[in-house]
Amino acid sequence: MASIPSRNRRRLSAALALALAGPVLDAPLALAGGGFRFTPYPRPRKLPALSFLDGQGKPTSLAALRGKVLLLNVWATWCPPCVHEMPALNRLQKLLGGKDFAVVPLSVDRGGVFVVRSFYQDHFIDHLPVYVDPTTRVLDELEILGTPTTLLIDKQGLEVARVLGPQQWNQPGVIEQLRHYMAQPDVAAPTGTKPA
Repeated sequence: MASIPSRNRRRLSAALALALAGPVLDAPLALAGGGFRFTPYPRPRKLPALSFLDGQGKPTSLAALRGKVLLLNVWATWCPPCVHEMPALNRLQKLLGGKDFAVVPLSVDRGGVFVVRSFYQDHFIDHLPVYVDPTTRVLDELEILGTPTTLLIDKQGLEVARVLGPQQWNQPGVIEQLRHYMAQPDVAAPTGTKPA
């Protein structure tokens, strides 16, 4: 077995620690039946201001998508587990995508939009939008340990949970959990405050 460089050993150790961490006890949705479930954090986490490119190569951001529940999937065409889960993400977007929910597949392919569009065409991915970060800055900004990594983001733009590795995103347990977050009301600014 080849030795692992110290920097990669730290990332691998952190990934193993995340994988071995038990479910959060105050998160009943995570303990219900129906297959894979996100384990929500005790409190949602603020995300950095992420910017990336849309399918036309124009700058956009995560903030531009606020107001919906988002499933932010950081992936790459050269990553076999990512490729494996894309059809399920495509089906999930077809089923739930709309004014309250969106899958945000953010590719870190250095080839950019062209590479992702070609991949979608070759793999019959017809319901997912194209988003790319050819700079791969998102990996550091979100402290991504490996691809695919998927973040569940609420309507206020806060990270509710994340999972490392591929999942069957269109199974009933996942859909039930996503619908739970979709049903949550938008939080308005408190009375007497001015919007930022």
